[in-house]
Amino acid sequence: MTRAASSSGAGSVESAPEVGIGPDHRLRASVNSILMAVLPVVAAVICGGVLLALLGRDPVSFYSNVVGHGLLGSLGRQESLIRMAPLLCIAAGLMIAFPAGIWNLGTDGQFVVAGVVVAALGPELAPNTNGLVLFTVLFVVGFAVGAAWSIIPAVMKAWFGMNEIITTLMTIFLGLSFASLLVKEFFDDPSTTVPQTKVLAVEDRLPRMFGSRVHIGLVVGLVAVLAVHYMMTRTAFGLRLRIVGMNPAAAEHAGMNMRSLTLSIFLLSSGFAGLAAAVEIAGVHGMVRAEWNPAFGFAVVPLVFLARFHGPSVILFVGAFAMFSIGGESASRKADLPNFFVLVMVALMLIFLAISEFLQARSRNVVTHE
Repeated sequence: MTRAASSSGAGSVESAPEVGIGPDHRLRASVNSILMAVLPVVAAVICGGVLLALLGRDPVSFYSNVVGHGLLGSLGRQESLIRMAPLLCIAAGLMIAFPAGIWNLGTDGQFVVAGVVVAALGPELAPNTNGLVLFTVLFVVGFAVGAAWSIIPAVMKAWFGMNEIITTLMTIFLGLSFASLLVKEFFDDPSTTVPQTKVLAVEDRLPRMFGSRVHIGLVVGLVAVLAVHYMMTRTAFGLRLRIVGMNPAAAEHAGMNMRSLTLSIFLLSSGFAGLAAAVEIAGVHGMVRAEWNPAFGFAVVPLVFLARFHGPSVILFVGAFAMFSIGGESASRKADLPNFFVLVMVALMLIFLAISEFLQARSRNVVTHE
């Protein structure tokens, strides 16, 4: 996708009403936006079913197992909600970057580096720190480390105009290697034979809600997405970011400081990836092993685009993906398929999303020329 694609998506979300556009037109635009988000998902499910049939599996049985384990079953439903927490935090960051025309694709590196630092710090602070203070410190540290890991791509983009797709992707590999080095050489727990950080005790982790296994990190993720949605659609700062994404030349001509805005976009977007790591470590794992990489970042990218950067829609798509991810793991085992079959579905969604974006852009061009 190009910058034009991202800007078209940004412009279709919560834009200020234009003079002369009636409610009927806005209703049709809203329905069209919903269809363009849902149709790629439906097409991916259908193609996935065809692929399952070609592999000799029953698509109906597979999808029934996905929904049954990921949504209808109590344990699976809780696991889906737990999975949502870090995904929502990452999505919040991408909701800032993509509409502003910044392709921050290095969230996985930012996530892992922040996760290692949080995992190393947590067990050291827990014995002498109140729970609320501990979690606040871990969240702030995670946010700060994630943001810091994007400073080099941010500077190279803002001051030298270097393509951030290349630089942020490179920081993923650097981040994974650097995180493993930190675990093995600086934060290794000497009491274990496997390279890993010390373990944050279960009683020191994020509190659970309503007697379930779901921790309050889910609330953190929900608040992050809704807060970013409000910022991008209801504040002057969010409007400036969207203008930068839609027309950088006009933004610069209007006197906006492009360097400071670019730096702010990177730091905020990457900071939320670091916050996601803090939520995942403090809520679920309590430690990090060498070579750890759940690869949440790339999974969230198509979800944010499918939702057209709209906060409530992002929550729905992330929830659906979490359910499909958790249920898909169980369904894949029952169907004797590799676990990464779920990623095939995500790839299909991304392909059909690109097709829908192309068709929308072509339709707009035809209308314009007429």
